[in-house]
Formats: sequence, C-alpha cells, structure tokens
Amino acid sequence: MPLITISQRIGCGGKAIAELVADGLDLELLDDNRLQQEAHKMSTRAEAMENLDEKAPDLFHRLLSKEPKMYLHYLESVVYRLAREGQGVIIGHGSQILLREFGCALHVQIHAGESVRINNLMKQEHLSREVAHKLMLKADHEQDGFFQYAFHMNWKDESLYDLVINTQKIGYESAAKMIIDAYRSDQIKACSLDAVEIIRGLSLRKEIDAVLLENNIQTRWLDIEVPREGVVTVTGYIYSQEEKDKMLMIIRSIPGVKSVKEGIGILSHL
Repeated sequence: MPLITISQRIGCGGKAIAELVADGLDLELLDDNRLQQEAHKMSTRAEAMENLDEKAPDLFHRLLSKEPKMYLHYLESVVYRLAREGQGVIIGHGSQILLREFGCALHVQIHAGESVRINNLMKQEHLSREVAHKLMLKADHEQDGFFQYAFHMNWKDESLYDLVINTQKIGYESAAKMIIDAYRSDQIKACSLDAVEIIRGLSLRKEIDAVLLENNIQTRWLDIEVPREGVVTVTGYIYSQEEKDKMLMIIRSIPGVKSVKEGIGILSHL
C-alpha cells in the first residue's frame, strides 16, 4: 500500500504533476478537498478545519486560542488515517515529514526557479508580474512559517525526499513519468505490516489528542499511547475526578478504540 507525497513551492507545478501521477497509476488524489472531508468527519467543530493549508497561525491565535494546536492534531491524524487506509497521492500538508519514517511512501519534492514560478502564476492566475512576485513571496513566507510552527523543521531539507525534480528543465509529463517509474520499483512496493501498524497507532493517538483538546480536556500532564491496534493507555495526572471520568468517556467513544488502560492520578489529591 505505497503512498506518494508531493511537496512544492507555489507555482512549481506540483498539483498538475500530482494529477498526472494519480491518473497514470489510477490512484486517489488526496488534495485539500479530500483532507478537509476527512477532517470534517472527525471534528464536531468543522468550521475550525475549513482551511487545511500550509500557513502558520498568527500571533494572536497562537497566544489566545487553542485552535491552532487542535488543527495540527487533526491534520496529522488525517494524514496518518489516509496513509493506513490505502494508496494515494498526497499533496503537501507536511505529509513528507509526518510520514518520513513510513516505509510505504515515496516522497517527492517539485522544484523550480523563481522566474519559472512567477511566469506560471501569471498564466494560471492572470496576474501581472509584480503581483505574481508578491504572491510568491507571501506564500513562501507562510509556508516556511507553517513548517517551523508545526514541525520545527525546514521542509526543504533534502533528506526528507526520495526524489527531487526541477520542472525548470523537466516538463510535467516527464516529471510524472519519473515518479510513476519510481513508485513501481520493488523497493517502494515493499511495505511491512509493522509500518502499517505504527501508522494506525499514530493516527488514533493524534485523533485522541485533537478530540480531547476540542472538549477542553487538558493533557499537559498526561502520556497517551497506542501500543497496539485499538488499545489506548493513559498515564499521568489530571486536575479532578470529574475531568478524568469525562476524558475516559470521550476516549472510549472514539471510533477505533477497543479498550482503555489507565493509571491516572488526581492533582487535587496530591
């Protein structure tokens, strides 16, 4: 069940290439719309998940709102859920970082020089050169901010990728063919059951974090793990017995949770 992740700067042609790859391999294109659909299924506050893009929340929201953190938990859980459920082509959203230890994924970076990107934006969006240039710089700044905020990593780190393609010299169709050929290699097809099990655990763990945060349950002093499929262990401390009971009830109600083992102390009793 190999996956393909495609990462790019705006104007590099990554989406067009991803569409060609998905069509050529008869795979589902896991773009913004698809990720939002999955997030809406998981979140009872769907409006908080309407913009699953690569932008860092502004200072006001980082300081005064819990939504950026909840957003990231849901985003990670969605990517992990898609990874565990089948094949597909994921565009952006930090998937190359979230799935960097997942042996069942081919990670691709699409690159192009600034002049090529500006020309592409001018054609695609019918913009003047000046406006296209400003849009490119703004998008780059937001993308870099997102990865620093969410992962404390540089998304341009070449060690994150199996294949880097420069569309300044290679056309979209040729780029898509390179990805398809790499995808069909025996090394990429080899996918262990252990890798799938790890992804299932990560997906459920991130969903639990997001749902608890959404329900105003503080997890600062808690350690939540999913050691095997459907089994959740919760240890640490919580503020009150009432909050503990509420938390356990919420966790047990999450689809995919089969049992909960807990060793939780009450802070008010200490």
